[in-house]
Amino acid sequence: MFCEANVSIARRLAGGGVMLGTLAVLGGCQAWSPVAAKLDAERVEKSFVERGCPAGRCATVEVESLRFPGAPGLSERLRDELLSMGSGITNGESEAPASSWEEYAQTFFGEAKAARERVPALPGYQAVFKAEVYDRHADLTTVKLDSYVFTGGAHGMPLTEFMVIDERERRVVTLDDMLREGQTPAYREALSRAHLRWLEAQQAGVDFAESWPLSMNRNVAPLADEWRVRYNAYDIAPYSYGQPELRIPAQALEGIVKPRYLER
Repeated sequence: MFCEANVSIARRLAGGGVMLGTLAVLGGCQAWSPVAAKLDAERVEKSFVERGCPAGRCATVEVESLRFPGAPGLSERLRDELLSMGSGITNGESEAPASSWEEYAQTFFGEAKAARERVPALPGYQAVFKAEVYDRHADLTTVKLDSYVFTGGAHGMPLTEFMVIDERERRVVTLDDMLREGQTPAYREALSRAHLRWLEAQQAGVDFAESWPLSMNRNVAPLADEWRVRYNAYDIAPYSYGQPELRIPAQALEGIVKPRYLER
């Protein structure tokens, strides 16, 4: 609305022969852009310990998350995303995520107790959830969500997801939101080139690439100079490789990604 008003004024000035004033107003209009209100974040910490369990084998749930005081909808979205990352890992089922940390802990402790009844010497279940601001630039905030769930065995299961928030629109944006229409194949090609660079850095041979083929990934963090694409354990490499991260230079995404998401 502000720019439209300036253009209207410029046209009236031009009609009166004030050409320099017209150019100045139009130039100011082109330079003007909306300023996003800062998205403040506060820490959220919760800790739950199972009761009535054998010493040294009690299940625990630890949470170090974030909330946005001025954007409750985003706070709920972040919490729900973290909760979903802890669902379906313990029993292999895709049950609906809990609606609160208290509900999640109660369910988790119930599963731990049932498992100990089957295997009395089972170590204590452990679930850890973290959220932190990973990057912030051009009114884009990328939050990194991490979870680690241990339910016995050789190791627990780590997961990482990126949540990208457009502060100008106060909403979460996905890869589909950021890509230009019809450019998904081009994105896959850029991802494939990044994968080849990663394989070279790992000194991985042909057999490795055939055993662990590249898969499509929408878990991206759009940084100013590059996009980072995070895979979870077992996606494209054995557990010992951790969570591989492929990097795509920003210039390689020009014409593929909407300009808004390549801003510096």
